[in-house]
Amino acid sequence: MDIAAIVTALRARLEDVLAAPRGRYRPLLVDDETVGWVDDDRARRLAAFGDVFVVDERTIRFVEALVEPSIRTLAVDRVARTLARERLLSAWRNERYAVLGEYGEVPRFELERAAARYFGIRTFAAHVNGLVSRDGAARMWIARRSSRKGIDPRLLDNLVGGGIAAGVSVATTLVKEAWEEAGIPETVAAQAQAHGTVHICRARPDGLQRETIFVHDLWLDATFTPACQDGEVVNHRLITLADAGALAANRGGSDVLTADASLVIVDCLIRHGVIAADSPHYAALSSSRYPTLDLGPRGSRLTQP
Repeated sequence: MDIAAIVTALRARLEDVLAAPRGRYRPLLVDDETVGWVDDDRARRLAAFGDVFVVDERTIRFVEALVEPSIRTLAVDRVARTLARERLLSAWRNERYAVLGEYGEVPRFELERAAARYFGIRTFAAHVNGLVSRDGAARMWIARRSSRKGIDPRLLDNLVGGGIAAGVSVATTLVKEAWEEAGIPETVAAQAQAHGTVHICRARPDGLQRETIFVHDLWLDATFTPACQDGEVVNHRLITLADAGALAANRGGSDVLTADASLVIVDCLIRHGVIAADSPHYAALSSSRYPTLDLGPRGSRLTQP
C-alpha cells in the first residue's frame, strides 16, 4: 500500500473509531464547573445515590454536604465500588485519577480509574513513540497488549503508554511505564522529547473517553530490543513509519492498533513529514488530533442520535 492509499485509509478509520459522541450527556458539576459528562442511562443510576448526587434533567451535582475534595473522594469511591459489584465498570485498578479541568489544577476529587469513563471525566496519559534510525530511515517499535488487559486486550499499541495517576507527574509516569512495558532504563527514558498533546473524545461501552495524551518521541539505540517487565505486553516488532501508518489504518484482523495509539502515530507521521502537508487528507488528519472535550451547552445534544 502506497502512502497516498495509507493516508486515505487512515482518515476513514480515525473518523470511525474517534467519532464524536452522539446522544444526550449531562454535565457533572463541581462548583458550577463541568468535570464530567454522563449519559442518560448512567445518570439515572447515579440518581439512586441520593446522599451523594443531585440529578435533574440537565445536570448532576454533589449534595451540598460534600464540599471538600477529600469528602467527595470518599463518597464517590463508595459509589464506584457499588457500580463495580454490579459489573458496570471496567476492571478495577485500585488506582485513582485526579478529577480536574486542566492538568496541574487542584483536583476537585479523586476517582477510581475503572470508573473514569462511567463519569466521563477528563483523564491524562503519557505515550512514547519508540523510534530507531536504521539504514538511514526511521523505524518504530510497536507493542502487542496482553490478553489480560482490561481495555483493548491483544491489540497493538505504542511502545510505551499509560494513564497518569493522581499526584503523579508526566515524567514519572513515562519513566515507570517505559521500564514496565519495554525494559527501558530510567536514564534512557528521561531523554524522551515532549511533542505536545492529542485529545480523544468518544463514546465507549463503559462510558465516555475524554483523554488528553502527552506525546513523546524517544530515539533508541539500534541495538536495543524491548523486553516487557510486568506481563502487560506480549511481544514487540520494529517496522517502518509507513508500515506503522498502515497498521493504524487497519480496521480488522489480528493486527489492529488501539485508537489511542493510532492517533499518536498519526501525530508522529505528520510531525516527521511522512504525511505531507499537501496530502488531500492532511487537514482532516491534523484536526483529528484536537477534538473538543466539551460536549456543548448543558443538557443539549452534541449531535443527533
